[in-house]
Amino acid sequence: MLQGDDRLYTLSFLILCTSYALFGASFNMLIPELPSFLTSLGGENYKGFIISLFTLTAALSRPISGKLADTIGRVPVMIIGAVVCIGCSLLYPLLSGIAGFLLLRLIHGFSTGFTPTAITAYVADIVPDHRRGEAMGILGVSINLGASASPPIGSYLTMTYSLDTMFYTSSAIAVLSVLLLIRMQETLQDKQSFRFDMLKLNRHELIDKHSLVPAAICGLSYFGFGVVLTIVPDQCEYLGMSNKGMFFTSITVFSILSRLVAGRISDKYGRVIVMTFSAFCLAFSYLLMAFVDSPVELLVASGAIGFSIGLMSPALFAWTIDRSSAANRGKAMGTMYIGLEAAIGVGALMSAAIYQNDGTKFGSVFFVTAAVTSFSILFLLKQRGKSEVMS
Repeated sequence: MLQGDDRLYTLSFLILCTSYALFGASFNMLIPELPSFLTSLGGENYKGFIISLFTLTAALSRPISGKLADTIGRVPVMIIGAVVCIGCSLLYPLLSGIAGFLLLRLIHGFSTGFTPTAITAYVADIVPDHRRGEAMGILGVSINLGASASPPIGSYLTMTYSLDTMFYTSSAIAVLSVLLLIRMQETLQDKQSFRFDMLKLNRHELIDKHSLVPAAICGLSYFGFGVVLTIVPDQCEYLGMSNKGMFFTSITVFSILSRLVAGRISDKYGRVIVMTFSAFCLAFSYLLMAFVDSPVELLVASGAIGFSIGLMSPALFAWTIDRSSAANRGKAMGTMYIGLEAAIGVGALMSAAIYQNDGTKFGSVFFVTAAVTSFSILFLLKQRGKSEVMS
């Protein structure tokens, strides 16, 4: 960031946000229809793996993507993730068995293991420090715009044309994301040329110790997202909501609304107080999900979830950067994302294990989810009064 430059909405920032929106649209477009697709392959008992396998490779790749973002540069790492989306979406129509589907979900997870890590580090490089929370909020709005628009479009393409049409459209959107990134100016100082030995990690390169607390809070807060992604498509059908993408649109629209102000509030009043309030709201939202009995109630509860996550994310992302050094921003974001993806994967498996394709068990799943989310409140209360900047 140039000394004295107070601008946030630069051309680079706006291009990056547009690319991130397209990236989010590419893989979120598939989510509402993947459970039915897996069922058509005979894998209805493997629905918990749709999200958990995706997040497994995302989490495992974070230390590598963080290291590469801090060595070869932010831009190449962003592009790698988007290219994975292109290839995987082209391969889904070729699948004819459960094993192939599960393997492809593993590979697809590398996309979110790479692109978000590098993008958040890039944004931290180019925005003013005192507007970091606001910047993370707008960046979150970007991916949420893509995520909110694409699931209903994916469901519409599937219902009107075919699943293959949806997959090819997803791939085309990821291509557009890459085209925007190719001309981006690298922000990493003293970047190095790629060498294969960079893929080897010692124990000091796996995590950023200053990001362990944010990673734990992130995991507890996002545990429920794995639950939502896994069982809510079935819950929509159970309650008679034909376009399952509408649920995810409700989440992301309300998330966008809260993100527009949440980052700025955290810049002014502090990260921890904003995160604590949002954790209370999120736990309450999952309790609402346990009692929904109609499509309208489902949309209301999903809006509450989205609003709560939208409050949490900008403050959490900015807090992670606050606590890290400039030289380790990629590793710091990778560490935080490990907590996020590990929790989403566990949430997906837990929810599938409790649910067992039985529509009467949705309430039980969300009671457990609310309880797990409540532990993030305890973590955050212990952080009150401590310095929010540790680097």
